Amino acid sequence: MPQQIKIALVTGAGSGIGKAVAIALHQDGWTIVLAGRREKELLETANECNAERTLIVPTDINNSESVKNLFYQTKKSFGRLDLLFNNAGVNIPAKPLEDLTLEEWQLVINTNLTGVFLCTQEAFKIMKHQDPIGGRIINNGSISAHVPRPLAAPYTASKHGVTGLTKAASLEGRAFSIACGQID
Repeated sequence: MPQQIKIALVTGAGSGIGKAVAIALHQDGWTIVLAGRREKELLETANECNAERTLIVPTDINNSESVKNLFYQTKKSFGRLDLLFNNAGVNIPAKPLEDLTLEEWQLVINTNLTGVFLCTQEAFKIMKHQDPIGGRIINNGSISAHVPRPLAAPYTASKHGVTGLTKAASLEGRAFSIACGQID
């Protein structure tokens, strides 16, 4: 029986941890879907990988239609998804809670928590119905979910939320061989 191609999707793949993880997975033999807002940076990541084993899908994880397109393109191209690394995230400069604007709060919560939710939701839709069923979801959390920093309320709240979402997804995915964990 031929070995099945392993498909991984990495958000925030254009820089930092996301880029490093995408390259490491590629070097380990995975086919990689590179997602992020900046296409130029995604192309740079892809250049460090084999073009035949990468798919670039510029994506704004704050936009549900953009996320749906990301997972549609993944399924259309490869027929399955074996690993989702929810990595994309943002922060704002440190400032007192009372000085935060609603826009600053929403930017961090929408990116760091709602974006993870949207991607996890779409991954479940694929992983529950592929053959064989199941897959792995890894959420990039933060030590801030355990030891908050001062002047970082939105980031801390978002990462606490990611921890709760990770635990909930882990429980819901169990019956479908979907494992969900978090790296802090």
